[in-house]
Amino acid sequence: MSQVKPMGLVESMHGKICGHSDMYFFRKFGKVFSGKICYPSTKAPTAAQTAQRDKFATARANAKTALADPTQAAAYLASFKNQKKYKDFNGYVFAQEYAKL
Repeated sequence: MSQVKPMGLVESMHGKICGHSDMYFFRKFGKVFSGKICYPSTKAPTAAQTAQRDKFATARANAKTALADPTQAAAYLASFKNQKKYKDFNGYVFAQEYAKL
């Protein structure tokens, strides 16, 4: 079985190509995958979905605030260096702020 190596442009892509596109790219296990949104939902979001969206937005805002404050950023950086789970500092800060909610 042959393997497909994506061209350089596609290797660096992630997310949607543009706002109205139904094709998206994502990276997993060091490989680039593509997918297509075939049946997007046309229903209004449920209360649980809206609550989850609000929780995510709140955690993101709290993470930005924490990174802007030098004392909090230094404390997070020290704890980030002592862990092995997260490879990205911003992702670590977001996860810590999300866990607080």
